[in-house]
Amino acid sequence: MAKPKLLLYNTLSRRKEAFEPINEGRVGMYVCGPTVYGDPHLGHTRPAITFDLLFRYLKAEGYKVRYVRNITDVGHLEHDADEGEDKIAKKARLEQLEPMEVAHYYTERYKTFMAKLGVQTPSIEPHASGHIIEQIDFVKRIIDAGYAYESNGSIYFDVEKYNHDHKYGILSGRNLDDIVTDTRQLDGQQDKHHSYDFALWKKAAPEHIMRWPSPWSDGFPGWHMECSAMSTKYLGEKFDIHGGGMDLMFPHHECEIAQSTAALGHDSARYWVHNNMITINGKKMGKSYNNFITLEQMFNGDHPALEQAYSPMTVRFFILQAHYRSTLDFSNEALQAAEKGLDRLMKGIEALHKAPVSASSSFDVDEIESRCAEAMADDLNSPIVISTMFDYVRLFNQLSEGKQTLTAEDKAKAEATVQRWVFDILGLENEKAEATGGKDMVSPLVTMLLDMRMQAKADKNWALSDEIRDKLTAIGIRVKDRKDGYDWEIE
Repeated sequence: MAKPKLLLYNTLSRRKEAFEPINEGRVGMYVCGPTVYGDPHLGHTRPAITFDLLFRYLKAEGYKVRYVRNITDVGHLEHDADEGEDKIAKKARLEQLEPMEVAHYYTERYKTFMAKLGVQTPSIEPHASGHIIEQIDFVKRIIDAGYAYESNGSIYFDVEKYNHDHKYGILSGRNLDDIVTDTRQLDGQQDKHHSYDFALWKKAAPEHIMRWPSPWSDGFPGWHMECSAMSTKYLGEKFDIHGGGMDLMFPHHECEIAQSTAALGHDSARYWVHNNMITINGKKMGKSYNNFITLEQMFNGDHPALEQAYSPMTVRFFILQAHYRSTLDFSNEALQAAEKGLDRLMKGIEALHKAPVSASSSFDVDEIESRCAEAMADDLNSPIVISTMFDYVRLFNQLSEGKQTLTAEDKAKAEATVQRWVFDILGLENEKAEATGGKDMVSPLVTMLLDMRMQAKADKNWALSDEIRDKLTAIGIRVKDRKDGYDWEIE
């Protein structure tokens, strides 16, 4: 069966497009990573898991993928990209630390929690602070092209001139009249020609800690500049996919497109892919709304909004159950349902592994692969992949009861398909097995006790037989008696 062609929703064209990489067999993907001035929270998980899913899927399809995810450790200001105090510098000042101490601490925290969620490390993870030279060079190219101006040591992008020659707002669908209406009046606006112009380089105030020399002033790059400079450095002036959260579409990604087009003569990315937000009570979850839950709180249950702790794989499963372009509302009920669903999935897979083989197969295991492949190729439809797996989990659970059968060849094929889709592509893990180092330490003990129970029944020692069953039930192990033996499962 021919593999279905991957369709990706391109925000730029507002439609699904057949994915055609620039270089056959190779994919360049750039994704906006975190600003490292605080602990990672639940909102950070959506883009991380979305693009980890795409990364895993492309690799499983045979592509060589260069995945670049940046670390913003300078240039992200308190109010917007132009004004206010840099968030990392502010954190450093409050805690009497060097800014790079703050950035390093929270970068490591971010990496640790992403690893718990099964998010694979990208191919390259560049830091904004380590690419100041590249950002200055990029600003120079924009100045030389005539789309930037200097004002009191800062460099601003001339949005009006760019809009005259190109079109500003092609990603978000905004026009300059809308932007003027929505632009707040902030301190320092008098340095700009227009309120909607944005900083490419900012002259540092005397008290500003993070600063570098440039041809214009001692200062620091604007927030948008790092992604234009680093994506093209590592992926070339034209690459395949630029990703990030929908909240970055404007102004961040809009400004990136303008910067790149001004400097290069064209946009750098062919496909713009955006994940939707995690909300709480219908409102975006984030630090600016003071309604966020850190991942540490998620995993230990220490937050007023949490009824219990949720494991990393429960959180990952919760996110994958919704399509990446749909909103996902946080609730304890939804997370508890995800916890139960994940447990059911893992038990079904365990049932497949334990199942006996037969002379014939009663269902078509090839259909698992074809249904999952078709769903994932349709704009990464992970909810349909999960739904397909649940359809087959029901059949896997019936194998031990003799209601379904598989040949040895089909059982091996089903196990390989499950490995590919559940573990390799969806990135889920069996946390109960992981807790014992991947070793099944329970099964041998349970089997020994149930063999003792079988012998007690043969000896008509009903008291011992009932005692073993009742004690296993008390610790969450359900026993099913069969004519020729027994089955058991962890509830």
